[in-house]
Amino acid sequence: MRRTNVQTEKQTAAAAPPAAAEPLVPVEPATPTPEQLTELKERAARADENWDRLLRTSADFDNFKKRAAREKQEAIKYANESLFLKLVPVLDSLDMALAAAQTAGPDSGQSLQAGVSMVFQQLKGALAEAGLEELDAVGKPFDPNFHEALSQKETPDVPEGHVVQQLRKGYKLRDRLLRPASVVVAKQPAA
Repeated sequence: MRRTNVQTEKQTAAAAPPAAAEPLVPVEPATPTPEQLTELKERAARADENWDRLLRTSADFDNFKKRAAREKQEAIKYANESLFLKLVPVLDSLDMALAAAQTAGPDSGQSLQAGVSMVFQQLKGALAEAGLEELDAVGKPFDPNFHEALSQKETPDVPEGHVVQQLRKGYKLRDRLLRPASVVVAKQPAA
């Protein structure tokens, strides 16, 4: 008998629905309120406005990059324009000097020399305005950053390690060395 009671209890427990399960009820989507709809529309309008602003800014930046690259190319292409404008009068003066030398009389040597000297000074002035600076090395201590030693000369007149003679002038363009001065450096005579 006992067996039948256990079996009957099992059958009744299996037939009864669980107490924790909820019945399925269809859920309708929540409809936004008019205030929520207005807020969503405002947010969408601001998002569209920000997107348009981003596109315009990107296009402006691309145009700026193209313009800057174009201006850089032009600056490189015409960087020496001002220097050439200063040198053209020197060419004119040299041309006139050559023409005068061809048609000159017997004692025109001094006038030709004076003319060439004036052209030389004009050229030096134009180059100095453009930033070219001569390096004067005679009597100064030897500096390998600005001088190129070609030889040494024994002399008691100049201290050892100083420049005795400058064979070729050196030049700087503003702060940058263009060409070192070729020099002869003094050394003490052997005793």
